[in-house]
Amino acid sequence: MLIATILFLAPSLIALLFMSALFSAGETSLTAASRGRMHQLERDGDKAAKRVNILLGDQEKMIGAILLANNVLNIGASALTTSVLGGLFPGYWGVAISTAVMTVLILVFGEVLPKTLAILKPDDVARGMSPLVMWTVYIFGPVVQAVQWFVRGTLRLFGVRLSMEVDVLAAHEEIRGAVEYHHDEGAVEAEDRNMFRGVLDLQDLDVSQIMVHRKSIDMIDADLPMAEIIEAALNFSHTRIPMYRDNPENIIGILHARDLMAAVTRARGDLASVDVMAITRTPWFIPDTTNLKDQLAAFLKQKQHFALVVDEYGALQGLVTLEDILEEIVGEIDDEHDAVFTAIRKQSDGSIHVDGDMPIRDLNRAMDWDLPDDVAVTVAGLVIHEARTIPEPGQTFLFYGRRFQIMRRQRNQITALKITPVSVTSGLNSEA
Repeated sequence: MLIATILFLAPSLIALLFMSALFSAGETSLTAASRGRMHQLERDGDKAAKRVNILLGDQEKMIGAILLANNVLNIGASALTTSVLGGLFPGYWGVAISTAVMTVLILVFGEVLPKTLAILKPDDVARGMSPLVMWTVYIFGPVVQAVQWFVRGTLRLFGVRLSMEVDVLAAHEEIRGAVEYHHDEGAVEAEDRNMFRGVLDLQDLDVSQIMVHRKSIDMIDADLPMAEIIEAALNFSHTRIPMYRDNPENIIGILHARDLMAAVTRARGDLASVDVMAITRTPWFIPDTTNLKDQLAAFLKQKQHFALVVDEYGALQGLVTLEDILEEIVGEIDDEHDAVFTAIRKQSDGSIHVDGDMPIRDLNRAMDWDLPDDVAVTVAGLVIHEARTIPEPGQTFLFYGRRFQIMRRQRNQITALKITPVSVTSGLNSEA
């Protein structure tokens, strides 16, 4: 009798557990599959990858259909086992034995084993399971939609509203998290990680955070004699130079060194005949709230490399170039005409000396630190923000796990600091 029962139960139970294992593997592999690789395979003509992308397009419906099918199989297998064993063992023993047996079988063969195999090669398993899952979604889709409607309606009664829109920011955070994880594992170099960070940060940064401040802009007075204009242009390391009249706020044009040399050549040495205003280009003014992603697109569309930044009142704040934006991605770009200097001067005691106007983002990138750059652009600005005052030389402040000592100050501007990492942070604005 027992042998006959086992022979009757085993084939059906094995079949149900096998189907349950397939759906468990499909759920795990499809949720863990690389969307980037699937999209690339689809572009290469892989039909299985195309099915995977279709399924991932409505992930909630896909998972609902898989769970529904999987529960039907597991409940069916448990009910079949209970009905058979209940006839062999009297009282509650049949229920207890069937519960113990099915818990072990479903846990091992229906959940852990297939999901472990699926997580080892999620992309390949997802492509292989896509036809079965696709048919499952077609069959159970209407039921799943009804369940989704009921769940959303129930949650809405408690004030929880689920949006069907895709969170675009989630994709950026997923990429950022993957890059950071692989960097910590040693698979991504620091330079490559910084480049990924730079690309992802473009839409979060404004031109005001990377621009050259108006105090540091090299300009030329348009009313100077031509000889002095040429001499000043040759002394600058830039090829595009703002021209002003009366005061530096009144920018009337942009002089390109190449246009200037061409005009001088055509004049055959007669500098008095060169009209500097005839060769200057119209300045391009942009608001200081423009984010870097939009400005990069504008530079490419306008085929320009140079823009002047103004605030809401139209006052000049600084300038930004295409090179400035690219440096946010690839780091500093120096050529043979750039001044050579050491921005970070490391000391024997483990501290560093930096200029006050050094951007926090550049310091973080060079030292692999995480100082906040959302409250100030420069290191000096961060110290003033945290200190709530303009410090005097010699003062020391402790915050973010580092000791900031003011070395030099020129009028109201901090020009040099000494930064020493410490093991313990004692508050935000603790003055030593």
